[in-house]
Formats: sequence, structure tokens, C-alpha cells
Amino acid sequence: MNGMKFRGVVTAIVTPFKNGEVDEDALRKHIRFQIEGGVQGLVPCGTTGESPTLSHEEHNRVVAITVEEAAGKVAVLAGAGSNSTREAIALAVHAKKVGADGLLMVTPYYNKPTPEGIFLHYKAVSEAVDLPIMLYNIPGRCGVNILPETMVKLAEIPNVVGVKEATGDLGQMTRTIELCGPDFLVTSGDDALTLPLLSVGGGGIISVASNLIPGPMVEMWKAWESGEVKKARELFFKMLPLFKALFVETNPMPVKAALSLAGRMDSEMRLPMCQPKPATVEALKPLLKQWGLM
Repeated sequence: MNGMKFRGVVTAIVTPFKNGEVDEDALRKHIRFQIEGGVQGLVPCGTTGESPTLSHEEHNRVVAITVEEAAGKVAVLAGAGSNSTREAIALAVHAKKVGADGLLMVTPYYNKPTPEGIFLHYKAVSEAVDLPIMLYNIPGRCGVNILPETMVKLAEIPNVVGVKEATGDLGQMTRTIELCGPDFLVTSGDDALTLPLLSVGGGGIISVASNLIPGPMVEMWKAWESGEVKKARELFFKMLPLFKALFVETNPMPVKAALSLAGRMDSEMRLPMCQPKPATVEALKPLLKQWGLM
């Protein structure tokens, strides 16, 4: 197995809510918008999709809808992480059953497992489900960091094909690429580090911003891939103010507010996620106008 089908721009899609329930109509429209924008893949039920607040039934339904709407046109990397290995396996089994192309699995959070515990967690999932696994390393949320030396060991698990790196530490990401080699896909978990990571051998971005501007994100990626470095850099810096604005408060609060301003869905979230501050929303408006979204 390899992670090449997950290269490029993969959108970590939001989960639309309406009156306390998953808004399936808005979700389907949003997925179609992403596909029309040219993205290479979709991640349902990640952090951006408010997965911690979804029931198991809702989680499975969102994954199934994403696979159905993707219809093989783009890859579906189903969020299936948990701090319970047994629960992670159950989510992964369902994702396989409905036809997902792979799994995005966050490091077990709150438990603070040792490197050996992290290894055994992913090994157990890989033995239970025959799908490519992308690790998701985000110590700011999980309380543990998969260091490059541990990543090398994890990369030896046959269906562990790469990692979404959200440490914010480009040095660590570079070291992981160096140690794990070109067949191990290292993608950015931070829009604002996309181009820097590509420059040292990264494979793309699992993006929040592409919920809003899939086309320009894909254009930047394709420019880089075709050797048009100047064009890629210009697009990156044009998008950078939006990248920053979307992380002024905890994701996905700003991006959901922005999608609501753009008329794509309601801004409704589930506690403990809440509406961003009015100043955050106001700061988004000129950026959305710049991109023709308002």
C-alpha cells in the first residue's frame, strides 16, 4: 500500500448542522462544491468536522454520504480516530464497509500513551482493517507528539502510508521525511505551512481553507507540481491572510462562520464549539469579498 492517492489538496470537510441535526442536504452540496473545485480528496469526520461531538451513528452516516457523493471521483480518507483502540477499529471497519479509500487516524488523545502504546494502537487497527492509514499528529490537541524516530517504526506497519503533520514544527516534519523516505507521505495539517512543507518533500495539504477556496488551493498545488515555483509562491502569499484568519480562534469556528457568510450553510456548531467573536467574523468579511465569496 502507498499514500499516493492522498497527495495534493485534500479537504477536511466541515459537518453542517441545522436545528441540532446533521444537515445532510448542505453536506452533499458542500461535497459537490469540493469536487467541482478540483480537490484530490476529502476527509469527513476529522477535527474540522467536529467529530468529537458526533454520535457513532452520525459519524458513520457522514462517512457514508461522503463516499456516496464522491462516487470514486476523489479519494475519501475517513476520519476514524479515537482514544479507545476498540472504538477506532469499529469506526475503521464501518469506513471500509461503505467504501472509503483510507483512514485518517488521530493519535490517541487524553490517555497520553507512550510511544510503544501509540505503535500498538495503530498496529491493532491495521491488523483489523485492510485500508491505507494516514496518521494524524497534532500534539496541541492530543497531548502527545509522534517523534520522527517513532514515525519510522510506525511506517514499517504495512498499511500505514503517511502522516498529516500538525505539529507546526517544520524541522520535525523535515526530519520525518528524511528518516521515512519518499514512499512515506507527509502532508501538512496547517494551511500556512503548505508551501514550506512542499519545498522539503511534503506531499500536499489536508486543508481547512479549501472548504472555502478549493480552486485556488488546487491551483497552487498544481503550479508547484509542474515546477511553476513563482506562481505557487504568489498564490500562497495571496491566500496567507485567509489562512491566518481561519485560525484566529479554534478550528472550525472561523471556517464555519465564513461558510455561513458565503451562504453555503448555517454556522451552527455543537458545544463546546461555539460562535466566534464578532471581531473574528468582521475580519473575515473583506477576505471573503476578495475571493468573491460575498
